[in-house]
Amino acid sequence: MSRLDSFINRLTAQRDCLALAASLIADLPGPVLEVGLGNGRTYDHLRALLPGREIFAFDRQLNAHPHSTPDAAHLILGEFAETLPAAGRRIGAPAALVHADFGSGDAAATAAVAVWLGPALASLLAQGGIVAADQPLAVEGWTPLPLPDGVAPGRYFLYRG
Repeated sequence: MSRLDSFINRLTAQRDCLALAASLIADLPGPVLEVGLGNGRTYDHLRALLPGREIFAFDRQLNAHPHSTPDAAHLILGEFAETLPAAGRRIGAPAALVHADFGSGDAAATAAVAVWLGPALASLLAQGGIVAADQPLAVEGWTPLPLPDGVAPGRYFLYRG
């Protein structure tokens, strides 16, 4: 498979998983967390998918397109290991949905991040909340969810906390 086809499949999986996640949290109060703002494409999509939901975005540094950048109250910059543990007070309520896009292309480094990132996210997630991630997360008490039709196993990951 070409890198372009792989990229298209990843983005299609991401879009389809986020649509399913949005439907699963329809009756669950709480904000949405975007962990890995990047260029802001997914943040922008989450705003369209979940109008009226408060969305907090995390990243190491700001690289998002100006039209896809949260306001200062909803943008949390710094290393995830430092910003996530302190985020509970700032976001004000357990998150109904967390989207984590943290794969780096370096399998060992990404796996190392997943070890501590999952538990850090669990502390911010509402009971029954949904996590959508580009990488597997092993967190005690999270239930893996079936992927939407057309999303290949291992392409994206959904969990209920």
